[in-house]
Amino acid sequence: MENGEKKNYESYVVVHNIAKRHNVGTLARSATAFGVSELILVGRRDFNAFGSHGSTSHLRFRHFHSLSLASSFLKERDCDICGVEITDNAVAVNEHPFRKSTAFLLGNEGTGLSAKECEICDFFVYIPQFGGGTASLNVTVAASIVLHHFGVWAGFSERSREGNKFLVAEKPVNQTRRNYCTETAASVIEERKLKRENAANGFFDESGKDEAAPNLLDALFDS
Repeated sequence: MENGEKKNYESYVVVHNIAKRHNVGTLARSATAFGVSELILVGRRDFNAFGSHGSTSHLRFRHFHSLSLASSFLKERDCDICGVEITDNAVAVNEHPFRKSTAFLLGNEGTGLSAKECEICDFFVYIPQFGGGTASLNVTVAASIVLHHFGVWAGFSERSREGNKFLVAEKPVNQTRRNYCTETAASVIEERKLKRENAANGFFDESGKDEAAPNLLDALFDS
């Protein structure tokens, strides 16, 4: 940061095309630990909270149907999008190549970031490795390392400790359905439009698994 100027930076995590849905729960735990403002789900809204240890109650979720919509939302907030991937122009994360509030897009566990995902990224970081036993890190481990580096760069205040653990904040009073990202009225309208145009849009499991979702949305926005 220049001239010691104190600014209020924010970090976001974009979840798209993660193969193992239970990784989202562990990712949410890391996100709360490192001060992430919002976890943005693109595509499916449901997730497995296994591994979150209750941290999903302390994290804001937001949903978009496409990467382009998520990108537009972040750009409206003057936010860079950083791909966590080993590319030709990727910078080591310990060099802290950040400029402002940043959203981190992590690749699929097996295939990494797709060409479409790379297109919305402003820059890329990678995590240097020093041992030869593995080609890459688990997506949640990678996220934890990157988010910690951003928090150090942004000057986030360290959480108070009690004994050998950090203090956990009180849970918010109002809770929504667990393991499900609710939406704004505009997003609900867009979802219904897309479903009418193409029932098999690929974003949701049409087998009945998410059958209760429309009823939840009706209760939230049709009253």
